[in-house]
Amino acid sequence: MNIKRVEWQTPRPIEVGSRFAFVAMFLGRRLEYVYQVVEYVPDKRLVMRTADGPFPMETTYEWEPAEMGTRMTLRNRGTPSGFSRIVAPFMSAAMRRANQKDLAALKARLEAK
Repeated sequence: MNIKRVEWQTPRPIEVGSRFAFVAMFLGRRLEYVYQVVEYVPDKRLVMRTADGPFPMETTYEWEPAEMGTRMTLRNRGTPSGFSRIVAPFMSAAMRRANQKDLAALKARLEAK
C-alpha cells in the first residue's frame, strides 16, 4: 500500500489501544481504515489490527539489533472476504511490492537525516 496520510485518533505517546487513521492507495483505489495497537513493546514489537476498513488486517513490526544497525521485520496478515477473496492471490503480490516501495522510501528518509 502506498500510504498517503496517517492521523492520530488518540493522545500520544503510542500505547496499547492507540488508534491511527490511514489513507492509502492500493491497486489504483483509495482506501481508508483505522488501525488499533494491540501489542506494544518499545524498541522490540508493535502489532496493530484494523478496527474498521475494507478488510480485516493485522500488521506486525519487529526490531532487533543487527550488524549494520537495526533490522526491522514487517508482516501483514489479512482475511479477505467477498470480492477481495477472489483477487486475494493478486492482492498478496501487489501488497508485497507496495510494502517494499514504502519501506525503501522510509529507509531513504531515515538515512538522509
